[in-house]
Order: sequence, then structure tokens, then C-alpha cells
Amino acid sequence: MAVKLQKIHFIAIGGSVMHNLAIALKNQGHTITGSDDEIFEPSKSNLLNHQLLPKQEGWHPELLDKSYDAVILGMHAKADNPELLKAKELGLNIFSFPEFIFEHSKDKQRVVIAGSHGKTTITALIMHVLHYHHKDFDYVVGAKVNGLPLSVKLSDAPIIIIEGDEYLSSAIEQTPKFLKYQHHIGVISGISWDHANVFPTEESYVKQFDLFADQTPKGGILIYNELDNMALMIAKKERNDVLAIPFKTHPHTEENQKVILTNGKERFPIQLFGTHNLQNISAAKETLKKIGISAEMFYQAIGSFTGAAGRLQKVKETNSSSVYKDFAHAPSKVKATVKAMKELYPNRDLIACLELHTYSSLNENYLPNYKDALKQAQTSIVYFDPAKVEAKGFPVLTTEKIQKHFGSNHIQVFTDSKQLQEYLKGLNLSNKNVLMMSSGSFGGLNLESLF
Repeated sequence: MAVKLQKIHFIAIGGSVMHNLAIALKNQGHTITGSDDEIFEPSKSNLLNHQLLPKQEGWHPELLDKSYDAVILGMHAKADNPELLKAKELGLNIFSFPEFIFEHSKDKQRVVIAGSHGKTTITALIMHVLHYHHKDFDYVVGAKVNGLPLSVKLSDAPIIIIEGDEYLSSAIEQTPKFLKYQHHIGVISGISWDHANVFPTEESYVKQFDLFADQTPKGGILIYNELDNMALMIAKKERNDVLAIPFKTHPHTEENQKVILTNGKERFPIQLFGTHNLQNISAAKETLKKIGISAEMFYQAIGSFTGAAGRLQKVKETNSSSVYKDFAHAPSKVKATVKAMKELYPNRDLIACLELHTYSSLNENYLPNYKDALKQAQTSIVYFDPAKVEAKGFPVLTTEKIQKHFGSNHIQVFTDSKQLQEYLKGLNLSNKNVLMMSSGSFGGLNLESLF
């Protein structure tokens, strides 16, 4: 099917999905421009390699004119963004990226994976298995998946696999992204309060997932984690002509620090570990079953899945130590990731380091949710940048406050990335593992060079 070529401008092109979408559209032949007030790696290098990096940072409304077919607005851009105001003045078509994705997938079967944690890994698992079996599909995911060049693909494929984020679509579209996609098959991996800046109460946050489940159409499918109380409560709600399918932890065994899936007498070694990932595997398996992938095909492909980039990713390994990094930042994910490391390496001490980086995690009113999150680690470290706390208008965070809310006086608190770097470099890692957890970058630390 021929693609109608368009001229498209990205406001806040540096976002994870935004810059991949820009590259994907350029590769299709569209004319793409973009802007942002700051762009970090790997977005910066990716845009540069595809000749899409803005010549200078900042907003430049003079770039826009009536020749543009569409403007895609990233969440990073505020409602008073000068380019957004110019686009409105010119009467241009303005989309949030989930709205744009939906417009380009109206004729496809849409599979949307939602949840407070696990959605990236479940999405990546589904993509990996489909790719392994040479199936044609489109996708949107928040992390790099081995074997696929970008985290966004739009084509004339009959199905699209979408990681469905519950955060708001844009500054002018105050609707969770996952509600924009209008799924045929929806997955809920688990629900744990997050994004306190836009969902100030747990009730308001959980309500979004209830709306997501309610959006499942007649004849649609809702796949849910029956071991998660909130997901179970929402999925058990009666919905007319909706097939609700539960999943739980996949049967398995462990040998020599390797996890092996079991299916009756059959055994399938995998490269993931942790109870939460075994639930993610079950979610992917149930979803794939509904789009034509048999259990035999699933197990054939699963052993070669190495994980989504940045999700419990091994940075370094020796005979007596391992260093991992993980995108964990919400309390439930932090607890699950720490637990997974201790389960796989029960005889090694764990050094767990968490960066408080998000709006929620830097808010003292939200911090009690982290109580005992690092409890299973033998050495617990929390890092945050006081400038970010101040910029968000929050009260000053102190070591005493962190220790109180995390439930331990033994937690070490760092507010200077250089001091953290020196501490980490001086560690004796004999019979110890290190786990670095953040949705940021620990103030620019290069983890690969630290250990």
C-alpha cells in the first residue's frame, strides 16, 4: 500500500518514543523536522545519525508554516510552548504521539500492554517471539529490543503491539496514553500507584486502569495478572462479551543460577530471572496464543530473548560478582527487582543503589511507599539531585527523611554523583552483586566504566 508522504514537525523530538517515531517516519520518506530544549543520549546520537538532530536546542516557532501536514506534540512540551502556540495559530493538525499512532493503526488489530511495571518486558517478549517466527507486525515500545532497529514501526502490517503507558498524552490532551489506542486485546500486568503529580491519590491512579479495562470492546480480550490484587479486582468486573484471561507465575526451576521454564516434562532454559519476569513471560504467552502463536512456537523462541534494554540488564560479570542495571523506579518494581537478584544469587551480598529521579519519588509525601523496598539488600544506597527537588518546588530532602521513609537507618544517601562514583569505584565486589536502579542516569555516571 502506497504511503502518502507528509511534512511533519515534532515538538520535543528528544523523547524516547518521539525520536524513534521521527526516525521511523523519515525512513518511510516523510519530511521530518523537530525541536527540543534539551536532548540526552541515546536520543541525541540516534537523531544525529539520521540527520534529524536540531541544529540548536530551544523552541523556534519561526520554523513552522502552513506547509506542514501535522505537528506531533511530546509530553515534555508545556501548554504555553511557543511552537505549539504557533501551530495553533496556523491551524495545523496537532497530535499527541499516541493519537498519531492510533490514526495510523485504525485498520489493524491493536494489542496494548498496560501496567505499573512489566509492560516494557511483556511488549518486548511478544515482539521477540513474533520476530523470531518472521511474522509481520508493527509496534511501539519504550526500550530497544534486540534484532529490531527502532522502538517504533509503522507499516501496512495487520497487527500492532503497543506498550501502553498510563501517563498523560500531552500538555493539551490530559488523557492516559493507553486510552488513546482503543485496544482489541488489552493486558494488565499489575497496578501500583505511580505518577503522583497527575494522579494525586491511589484511587485516581487505579481508576485509569478501570477505564482501560472498560474500553475493551465486545468480542475483545482482557488478559490480567491474577496474583495482583488490583488487576484481579478490575478484571473480575462484569463486562459484556469480553473474554477475561488470567495469568500467573510460569512454572519453573532454577539450576546453577539459571532459570528453566517447565511445561509438563519439557524444560526450556531462559535468560530472564525473577518472579516478576516469570509473570511477564506468562502474560506474553497468553497474549501470543490469541494472535496465532502456539505454545510450541512460544517455547521455541523464548530461550533467545535477552530482555529489553535497561531492564535487569547485566553490565559486567566475574566469577564472584555481577553488576546489573534496571529501569526500576516505582516502589513495586524496586522491591521486585531487589527480590529477583536475591533469589538468583542467594549466597552473594547485594549492593542495591536507587536513584530518586521522578516527580513522585522526589516528593516526600510519596516516599512512604518505598518502605522496605531495599530491605533485602545487604548494602542500600539512595542517590538524588537536590537541584531537581528544588526545581519541582518540594521541601528539602535529608538523609534522615530518606532513612525514615525507607524504613532503615543503615541506608547511605548521596547527593553528589562524583562522591557516589568514588564510593562505587572503591567497593570490594568479591562475592557481591551490584544493582543500579534508575529511570535517569545517576547524574551522568557511566556504569560500564565504574566496575
